[in-house]
Amino acid sequence: MALKAIPISQVVPQIDEIHVENVTFPSLYNNNSTPLSHGEDEDDVGKMNNKNNKFVVMGHRGSGTNMLQYSSCHEKTIKENTLRSFNEAAKFNLQFIEFDVQVTCDGHPVIFHDIFIFTQQEGKLIEKRVTDLTLEEFLSYGPQNGSTNVEKPLFRKMKDGRIFEWKVEEDDRLCTLQDVFENVSQSVGFNIEFKFDDKRNYRDEELVRVIRAALQVVFKYAKGRRIMFSSFQPDAAQLIKKEQTAYPVFFLTNGGSEIYPDIRRNSLDEAIELCLEGGLQGIVSEVKAILRNPRMIAKIKESNLSLMTYGQLNNEKEVVYLQYMMGVDGVIVDFVEKITSAVAQFSKQVHHDGKEHLLLLEKRLLSEQRITPCSEDEISYFRNLVPELIHS
Repeated sequence: MALKAIPISQVVPQIDEIHVENVTFPSLYNNNSTPLSHGEDEDDVGKMNNKNNKFVVMGHRGSGTNMLQYSSCHEKTIKENTLRSFNEAAKFNLQFIEFDVQVTCDGHPVIFHDIFIFTQQEGKLIEKRVTDLTLEEFLSYGPQNGSTNVEKPLFRKMKDGRIFEWKVEEDDRLCTLQDVFENVSQSVGFNIEFKFDDKRNYRDEELVRVIRAALQVVFKYAKGRRIMFSSFQPDAAQLIKKEQTAYPVFFLTNGGSEIYPDIRRNSLDEAIELCLEGGLQGIVSEVKAILRNPRMIAKIKESNLSLMTYGQLNNEKEVVYLQYMMGVDGVIVDFVEKITSAVAQFSKQVHHDGKEHLLLLEKRLLSEQRITPCSEDEISYFRNLVPELIHS
């Protein structure tokens, strides 16, 4: 049974045009601490005109994550989630950068991925929760402006429990959400991920405090920049949508690669249901979940949702091509230069491992607009080229 052909222009908002035109935000909340009405119809705000059907590339944490397994990559490593990383990524042909926002205990949105931050003092590792720090404490970690002396060197804990000193080729200081708006090229949009601890249960008021702190900065400094929000935390994703109607909200999911107590996080079907229930605009899925079950692409589009993917496989240009063919709207990548260059040359003949020409891919891209997903036969053809990647 082939995937149902769906004209994307009829059902999907275009991600690369996310912004609100001619809207001013003098303040975010009124005296009753409720979201202000921005004069927009909720059914229309954040919608993206998809007439050009553009495939979107986003830089993961700017120019890519600093996970140690990437150290063998030919691309230089720049400290992730920093102004230097963001502006380096902006030099390439991408539409958005993605980054992680947490809020300090004194109410300041800062950019940092990990829930805990590590340093070393007098030979002893010190671990603290980012959200337990004040802004001043947070910014005291790592390099400081105008100084080569690092009093609190950063360390990082890996998933397997090992802890390493966080070394990169090009370092930079930690930054705030306001810093990013004021210092990153206006040419790129922001995918702002609200980061929460997977091991904690949050009350709604805790989530709202974080969301409102970030939204205050967004509405003050956005100035027409393309913006979208995302979160793995189901309640947070829905609350972001309730707290504002100016920008689209996407739900992040690994599609069942890991199982969580909250069943809403455990499948793409659950992700669709959550988005429809909360009025969200799209899903950002771990790419393996899509490749293992490509029929979900049509189901997501039929639900009038956009679809992005993330994951290490998105650093393989063949996997990115495959998603383009299947109708995925865009990818979040670490190897920004490599993937943006590849995407710009989709119409050229590609070799896979020097063995097989992707003639079918070239034929489709040269002769058709990308308005339908691949047939199941085509999906099978391409999946067979990278089975060890998809099933690893």
